[in-house]
Amino acid sequence: MPKEKKKLVKYKIHSRNKNKDRYDLKALEALNSNLTNYIKPNFEGEDTIDFTNPIAIKTLNQTLLQYYYGIKNWNFSDAYICPSIPNKADYIHHIADLLMESNFGSFPLGAKITCYNIGMGATCIYPIIGVTEYNWNFIASEIDEEAIITAQTIVNTNSSLKNKIDCRIQVNPKDFFYGVIDKQEKVDIAICNPPLYTSLEDAKTASHKKNAPYNSTEIKNEIIYDGGETAFLQNYVKESKKFSENCFWFSALVSKQSNQKGMLGFLKEIGATQTKVIPMGVGNKSSQIIAWSFLSKKEQIDWKKLRWETKKNNSSL
Repeated sequence: MPKEKKKLVKYKIHSRNKNKDRYDLKALEALNSNLTNYIKPNFEGEDTIDFTNPIAIKTLNQTLLQYYYGIKNWNFSDAYICPSIPNKADYIHHIADLLMESNFGSFPLGAKITCYNIGMGATCIYPIIGVTEYNWNFIASEIDEEAIITAQTIVNTNSSLKNKIDCRIQVNPKDFFYGVIDKQEKVDIAICNPPLYTSLEDAKTASHKKNAPYNSTEIKNEIIYDGGETAFLQNYVKESKKFSENCFWFSALVSKQSNQKGMLGFLKEIGATQTKVIPMGVGNKSSQIIAWSFLSKKEQIDWKKLRWETKKNNSSL
């Protein structure tokens, strides 16, 4: 009996994502004439960006940030990977939904939310979107000193970001919260995008197969972790337990579906009181956000009263 073909699942970008529709290349070109150099027709004769060119990708995303988010100064060394703005924004929008669900459908006032971004990177992209879209406050950590300096410069040169993002160096690359989050400090949600690869060689092989526009410096600096995504997630979960009273929700973007089941089992084993799996993706490419909390029901109620108190049915999203 022939095997049934696995059905392809089409994933949709979040409804609040500013780039849920096709790029308006004419409007983007009008804002940044340099973008014209990287527009070419696709197989159907429609204009598109040359996504094999890292400079084209960077120029596009700089323009998207300026056009949709009002960020005029977003400069960083070509030694760092340029993130995809629409993909990063989706994580933030799903996290906003999670906070609303946790608050009986009422969105906690933006300025009352503190988000902790583990591994902010030189581009500071998650904090930028979280601030401009939801007015959250951010603590953002990074092990790379040059990346910290670059991110802080981005914050300092964009007025909408000033006093909203606290960039902190993580001295010990094996730690996630220790050395950054004080034991008395409270954050409402932690977010991170784990490194995918176990070694430089694995990363090079994967990027070659995907025809990804990376160079070896980028790969080494940003997406390598001893043990890859699996080990990163295990260590992150272990340390999150030790900061269970400091954070309402912990979360991570999980790219490998094989890690989802093991992570959920481990979270149950160490006493997570809530876990959520949030599908995320565009087209046929998918990932998941896994979120968890260790707070009891009483602790959750107390947390909301102290930190999220707001008007009923307040949702301007």
